[in-house]
Amino acid sequence: MKNYKFVVITLMSISIIALEIVWTRIFSAEFFYTFAFLTLSLAILGLGLGGLALRLFKSLNNEKYLGPILSLTGLAALAGPPLVLRLGLKFSSLVSEPIMIFKLTLAILLLGLTFFLAGIALAMLFRSFHKEMPRLYMADLIGAGGGVLFSIILMNQLGTPAATFICAVPILLAALISSSRYMKVLPGFIIIGAILFSVYSVPLLDVPKPDRAPVIYKHWDAMAKIKIYDYGDESRGINVDNVANSGLIRFDGNWDRPDSMRFNFGIEVNDLIDQFDSCTFLSLGSGGGGDVLQALQAGATEIYAVEVNPFINHMMLYGDSSGYIPQIVSVSDSEKVETGAADSIKPIITTNDFTGNIYSDPRVNVVSEDARAFMRRYNNKFDVIYSLSSNTWAALASGSFALAENYLFTTEAFQDYWLALSDSGYMMMEHQFYMPRLVSEVIDALNELGVEDIGSHFAVYDLPQARRNALLLSKRPLTDSLRYYALDDLTPELYPYLHLLYPAPDSLQDNLINRIVQNGWQNEADSERINLSPCTDDKPFVAQMGLWKNFSFDNLERVLPYEFMGFPLSKVIFIIILIIVVVIILPLNLIPYFTKGEKLKFAPWLYFFLIGMAYMAVEVILIQKYTLFVGPSVYSIAVILVTLLVASGIGSRFSKKISNPLVFLGIVVWILLDIFVFRFITNSLSGLTMYPRIIVTIILFFPLGFFMGMPFPKGTLRVGQLIDWGFAVNGAASVLGSTLILLVAFAFGFNIALMAAAGLYLLAFALLSAKTSW
Repeated sequence: MKNYKFVVITLMSISIIALEIVWTRIFSAEFFYTFAFLTLSLAILGLGLGGLALRLFKSLNNEKYLGPILSLTGLAALAGPPLVLRLGLKFSSLVSEPIMIFKLTLAILLLGLTFFLAGIALAMLFRSFHKEMPRLYMADLIGAGGGVLFSIILMNQLGTPAATFICAVPILLAALISSSRYMKVLPGFIIIGAILFSVYSVPLLDVPKPDRAPVIYKHWDAMAKIKIYDYGDESRGINVDNVANSGLIRFDGNWDRPDSMRFNFGIEVNDLIDQFDSCTFLSLGSGGGGDVLQALQAGATEIYAVEVNPFINHMMLYGDSSGYIPQIVSVSDSEKVETGAADSIKPIITTNDFTGNIYSDPRVNVVSEDARAFMRRYNNKFDVIYSLSSNTWAALASGSFALAENYLFTTEAFQDYWLALSDSGYMMMEHQFYMPRLVSEVIDALNELGVEDIGSHFAVYDLPQARRNALLLSKRPLTDSLRYYALDDLTPELYPYLHLLYPAPDSLQDNLINRIVQNGWQNEADSERINLSPCTDDKPFVAQMGLWKNFSFDNLERVLPYEFMGFPLSKVIFIIILIIVVVIILPLNLIPYFTKGEKLKFAPWLYFFLIGMAYMAVEVILIQKYTLFVGPSVYSIAVILVTLLVASGIGSRFSKKISNPLVFLGIVVWILLDIFVFRFITNSLSGLTMYPRIIVTIILFFPLGFFMGMPFPKGTLRVGQLIDWGFAVNGAASVLGSTLILLVAFAFGFNIALMAAAGLYLLAFALLSAKTSW
C-alpha cells in the first residue's frame, strides 16, 4: 500500500466527487433541487463522520481493512440511488405523514453510507502517511478535479442512469489495489456488478410517476433530464427535470398557406415584428421553437434561437437521437429499438420533422449558449427580444452544494437587454410569478442608465386565463396605440383574457404592479407576502421569493417545492441542515475529548473547522458567481470547479515551501481582488465567446485555488496522526460553511459572502500563528 497510496487516493476521490455530481443531477430532477440539496448535504456529512469513527474505534485503523472497506464503499454507491428512489419519498408531506420523516432519514443513511465508508478509508490513509500530506492532499484534490470531468463525460456519453453506476468503478479499482491476493475477488465481482447495473440502469432508476401525457422519448445527460410528451397529432411538449415545459407545434414546413391556417400563439408579437421592414428577432430561451415559429410566420428576416441546453437545440436541428448514444425509454410498445445499454425508441416522427425543420431555415441562427453571455456581444442589434418563461431550477452539475440562480432576471440583465435592443426595439418578457420583482428591476435598471420618463417605456399585461403576466419594454416611449394593440385589441370583450396592469385603468389602480410603479417597491414590501426587492447580479436568486414572516408550522403540513406563495422553503432547508450540524454533528466531533489517548488542542480543532467552512464558502460562491461570466452550462461550471480543485492540489504539493503569512495573505488579497477588481475585467470581456471566457476564468481562479490548497496540509503537518480527527472536523465544517454562506449570500450578496470567507481565513491564520496553542 505504501507504494500505491497516491493512486488509491486519486481513484477514491474520482469516485467520491463523481458520485456527488451525478447524484445531484438525479435527485434535483426527481426531488427538485432544494430537496436534493437537503438530502445530499446531510449525506455528505458521512465523510467527516468516517474520519471520526476511525478516531473513536482505533481497531479500524488496520491496513488489511482498507480493501474491504473500499469494496463496501463501492457496493453502497451502487445500491444507494435505486433504493432511495424506491422509498416513495414525498417531501411535500414530511410533516403531515410521519412515515416520510423515517423515509428521509433512511434515504440519508443509504446515501451517507458511501461517504461514511469513504471517509474511514481516506482518514486511514491520511493518518498512516501524515508526513506526506502535501502530496496525499494533492492526489485527493486532483482526483476530485478528474472526477468532475469523469462524471460529465459519463453522463453525456452513456447517460446519467448508466453513469450512476460506472462512477463507482474507480473506487472499486482502488479496492482491488488495496486488497490482499485472496480478497481481490470481492471488488472484482462488484465491478462486474457495476457494469451489469449500468446496462440495466434505466429500469433500475426509473421511478413511475404520473405524467401529463404519454412519454415518447427520454434523454438524460449532465445538463438535464428531458422527456417528450405526446399531446396528440398537432402538439408535443418538452419537459425538463420534471419541472420546466416547452411546447412543440406540428408544422409541415409549408409557408404557402392562407391566413386562416396561420398558427395562433398565447402571446402574439406579430404587431411588434410588423413595426420593422427588416426585423432581427431574438428568442431568449427558445426551447421547443414556438417563438421561432412565430417569428418566421410574422416575417422576421433574421432570427436567433438562443437556448442554454444544447441537446434541445440538437433535437430541433437533427432529431431525437442522431449523433447521441440513446439513453431513452418508452411508455409505448411501438417502434422499440434494442441498444446495448437500454431499451429505447425512435419516435416515428422525430422532433425536427415534427416541427417542420424550422431550425434549418436560413433565417434562423441556432445558438447553444447562455442568453446573457450571448447578448453582451451585441449593441443596438435586436429589434424584438422575446422571453417566454425562460427559467430553470436545475442545480446543473456543480455538486450538491449549488443552488439555482438565474441571471436572466436581474437589474443588470435588463440593462443588457436595453443596450442590445435597436433604437426602436422592443422586449416582451412573460412570466407566471416573477413580474413584481421584474418591474422593480426594470425601474432600477432604466434609472441607472439615465433613461428619462421611465414609466413611459414599459407596460405590463395580465393574462388571467393563462395565469401569466407579460412585460413590454420599449426603447422609445410607448404610445397609447401601441400599448393597446401590441398583444391584441384591448377591448372590453377581451378583458377576461387580456388587460393592462400598468398603466392601469381606473378600476385596477390598486393592483400590485401599478402600486410598485407609482409608490416604489419599498413602500409596498411590508404589505405583501412575497419578496418584491429587485434582484442583482450580486444577489440573483429570483426564485427565492419566500419571507420569514410567512413561516408557520401549519404551513409545513404541505410544502410545495416553490416559493411563489411566500413560504421561505430554501431558508428553512438551510436552517434544518445548520441545526443538524450544530446540534448533532459538531458535538459528536467533541467526543474524542472524553476518551483515552492523545487529543487535539482547541486551537487546531478550531483551525480545521474554520478552513473547512472557508474553503467551501469560497467554492460555492465562486461557482455561483462566475456562471454569469462563463455561462451556466454544465461545461463551464465544470471548468470553474476543476480549475479550483486542480489548482488547490498543486498548491498542496508546494505548501511546505511557502510561508504561512504569504499563503493566507495570498488567499485574502485574491478574494478582495475578485470583489473589487475582477468584476471590471469580466464585465469588459463579457463580449468574448465561450472558450476565451473560460480561459480568462482559469487565469483568475488558479492563483486563489493554488493558495487555498495549502492550509489543510500545513495544519496536518502540525497535528500528525491526529489528522483523522482534524479531517472529521473539517468535513462537518464544510457542510456547515456551504450552507451558512448561502444564507449570507441571500441576505447580503456574493461579495459580502466572500468577505466573510476571507474573515474565516484570517481567523484560521491567527490560530496557526499561535504556535504554543498547538
